[in-house]
Amino acid sequence: MKLGIVGLPNVGKSTLFNAITKAGAAVANYPFCTIDPNVGVVAVPDPRLDRLTTLYSPKKRVPAMVEFVDIAGLVKGASQGEGLGNQFLSHIRETSAVVQVVRCFEDKDITHVNGGVDPLRDIEIIATELALSDLDTVAKRLARDEKAARGGDKKAVASLALCARLKAHLEQAKPARTLALDEADAELIKDFFQLTAKPTLYAMNVGEGDLPAMANAHTAKVMARAAAEGALAIPVCAKIEAELSELAEADQAEFLRSLGLAEPGLNRLIAAGYDLLGLMSFYTAGPDECRAWTIHKGTPAPRAAGEIHSDIERGFIRAEVISYPDLDRLASEKAVREAGLLRVEGKEYVMMDGDVVYFRFNV
Repeated sequence: MKLGIVGLPNVGKSTLFNAITKAGAAVANYPFCTIDPNVGVVAVPDPRLDRLTTLYSPKKRVPAMVEFVDIAGLVKGASQGEGLGNQFLSHIRETSAVVQVVRCFEDKDITHVNGGVDPLRDIEIIATELALSDLDTVAKRLARDEKAARGGDKKAVASLALCARLKAHLEQAKPARTLALDEADAELIKDFFQLTAKPTLYAMNVGEGDLPAMANAHTAKVMARAAAEGALAIPVCAKIEAELSELAEADQAEFLRSLGLAEPGLNRLIAAGYDLLGLMSFYTAGPDECRAWTIHKGTPAPRAAGEIHSDIERGFIRAEVISYPDLDRLASEKAVREAGLLRVEGKEYVMMDGDVVYFRFNV
C-alpha cells in the first residue's frame, strides 16, 4: 500500500509524515519546503500479529508494511506549472491512494498560503488542479483514439466513448472516481491514469484545543464533503502525533490517556487506508516466522498463496485455515485442531480477514 500525502503548503503534511515515519523530512513555515517527495515505510500496527507472536514464539515477526510519500504542497495553477507544477502531479500518479491533509486548525503564527483557514476552499483548489491535469490527459487520449477508431480499432472505439463521458464528467467538477462504470469500462479506465480516479482520504489536521473530540466546525464541513463524494475523512492532530513519535513506546500509552485518546492517529490512518483500498490481512504462523500478508478483499486462496510465492499458487492443493478468533480464544493450534475448528479449503475458497493459513502445494 502506497499512500501519497498531499495538500496545500503549510497544512501540516510534513509534520504528519515525520510523525508517522520518524523520517525527519524537512519542516518549515514557508511554501515549498518539500521539493522532492520524501518516502517512508512503516509497519502496520497489528494486535493480531502481536498475539500470534506470543502464541508461537517465532524466530522472526514480519508485519505488513505501508509506504508513505510526502509530496510537495500543491498550489492553485499547479496543472499549468505554478509552484512546482506537474512535478508534483507525476508523484501523485505513482501512488495507490491519496491522503489529502486539510488544515482544520486556527493558528495566527502559522501562515496560510491563501490567507486564512477554509478547508473546503483548500480541497477545491487541489480537486480543480487534479481535474485540470486529468482533462489534459483525456484530451490527448481523445486525439489518439479518434485516429485509431477511424482505422477500425474496436478498443479505440470503446475508449473514445469512455473518454467523451469522462471529459463531460470532469468538466462538471466531478472526480473520475465518481463516474459510473461497468466492468469493461472500469478495466479500460485504468489505462487513462486519472489522478482523480484514485481513492481519497481526507486527513483533517485539528489543533490541540480540539482534543479529545478531535472535531470542530471545520471538520464538520470536511466530513460532509467526503460523504458527498464517496471519500473517507478522519481527524488527526499532526502536532500531537509529532510529540508522540518522540516518546519511548512505554510512555506513549500514558501520553494518549492523558489527552483522552484511545490510539495514535497513525493506527486510524492506516486502518482507513486499508478500508479505502478494500484490503485485509491474512497470516502465516509457526516457530520460524509469524507474518502478516496484505491482500484485497475477495481474494481466492490460490491467489493469496501467490503472495507468498508464485510456485505455491501454481501448485496449490489446499489451504488449512484457522480463524484468528478461534486461535486467540483457545490459545494454541493443537487446541484448535482438537476442537475440530481447523478447516480444509480448496481452490474456490475466498480468504477472510484474519485467516491463519498453511498452504499445501506441489510443483
